[in-house]
Amino acid sequence: MILAVQGIGILLVTLAVGIAVAVVFDRFSAVFDLGPGETAADEDVLALLLAFVPAAVLLMVTLTVGAAMISALGPAVIQEAVVGRTTTFGAMWRRCWSRLPAVLGTVVLAGLIAGGPMLLVYAVCLPLVIMSADGSGPQAALIVLILGVLVCVPVSVWLATRFSLAPAVAVCEGLGTVAALRRSAQLVKDGWWRVFGISMLGYFVAMAVGYVIQMPFTFIGMAAFLPSMLEAGDPSADPEMVIAGLGVYVVCILIGGLASGLFQFGFPPLVLGLLYVDLRIRKENLAESLIAATTPTDAPPPPPAAAPAATPAPDQP
Repeated sequence: MILAVQGIGILLVTLAVGIAVAVVFDRFSAVFDLGPGETAADEDVLALLLAFVPAAVLLMVTLTVGAAMISALGPAVIQEAVVGRTTTFGAMWRRCWSRLPAVLGTVVLAGLIAGGPMLLVYAVCLPLVIMSADGSGPQAALIVLILGVLVCVPVSVWLATRFSLAPAVAVCEGLGTVAALRRSAQLVKDGWWRVFGISMLGYFVAMAVGYVIQMPFTFIGMAAFLPSMLEAGDPSADPEMVIAGLGVYVVCILIGGLASGLFQFGFPPLVLGLLYVDLRIRKENLAESLIAATTPTDAPPPPPAAAPAATPAPDQP
């Protein structure tokens, strides 16, 4: 399912980029194919920038929705696994799609809340830093920006950890966005360091394994493209070989990114789903509910015990 989400996102973004290139194809030569001393016209540069704005917006939307779908997938899989039920691709897709609005709301709102202090610091201090570079602003603006970032990073990490279980809550308990954030903060309370440590370990493991998966594809692509790069300055070089080498490199990077993304994007939600189940077992005695859910309810009742045989009365004298 992660591969399907990634494939759909790549297809949509590639289609948007292709349409943008087709619309302003004649502008590329006017901007990039210039003679010595020539400068591109402002309207040509502006046309290129505006043409790719929809593709950039679609990329951001696709990344956000894809992250929400994958965040919903981990808890959904864990919820079925802890009770020993098997599932299918279609069932998981329908489950994640039905909870997508709530999970998407938790991802966006938690990101805004956790990143709010950092955004405020940048909004206030960054213009002052730019002004100080021109000599019209305070010279200590850069120091204030660095100190503000150092102060806001722990706050952002603390808030992100408190709300990290909100997607799992939205999927497993069917709550809305705000209720899921409150429920996540309640579950993480008195166990913040444990949640933070395990979730960070999960992210680091995902990054390391994803990097190991990506490296062979990168080496293969570089090996295919390196001869073309060495011949780039040769006038007798075959341009078709250069294009073929570049194509192999791009394909290898794309395949490696998809393969590594299966683990990089899929493993952390599984860790957070397990943390959610673990905290509910520790705090709310969820184990009894799980045992009750795994106990078959349609089992036939046990047969009644046979009545003991009556002993004959002793003979009367």
